[in-house]
Formats: sequence, C-alpha cells, structure tokens
Amino acid sequence: MILEHAVLPVRPGDESAFEVAFDEARPLISSQPGFRNLSLSRSSESPNLYLLLVEWDSIEAHTDGFRTSNEHQNWKRLLHHFYESFPTVEHFVAVP
Repeated sequence: MILEHAVLPVRPGDESAFEVAFDEARPLISSQPGFRNLSLSRSSESPNLYLLLVEWDSIEAHTDGFRTSNEHQNWKRLLHHFYESFPTVEHFVAVP
C-alpha cells in the first residue's frame, strides 16, 4: 500500500468553495483502479491549508493510472484554480 500525502494551499477566502468543489471531485478519484481510501483535513492553525491523504495499491495506480485519466483532467478543472501555489505531493510506504 502507498500513502499519497498532499498539502493543498487554498487561496484564503476560498475555503468553503474549495470544500464544495472537493465533494464534487471526490468520486473522480475514488472510482480509479488501485484507489483504496482518502481523507481530507483542514489545518487548525492555518485554515487555508488542507492535508489530502490517499491510499493506493501502488504508486503507479496514482501516477500512471489516475494522473493519465480523463477523470484527472476533470479533477484539475474542479480544484486546481483554488490553489495559492501548486501542492506538494509525496508517496509514502509503511515502515514494518
């Protein structure tokens, strides 16, 4: 299992609209092969920062699957204009 970690810096004042758009975008990612689960959390200290955690079967399910799909194009259309700067994305593996 791979855990995708993305810090999403939403433009201040656009948080509510971002959350509505994210709810619309959620099925686009959850329907992808290799998708397991996701959570979206909002920072208490910096309310315009969100933490997106997505569990995938593999890095390739995210990078070669979702990122090359038509659904990803719709994901970008719905969400990317909210970002103050491009999100930082990293992939993690569990430490036994």
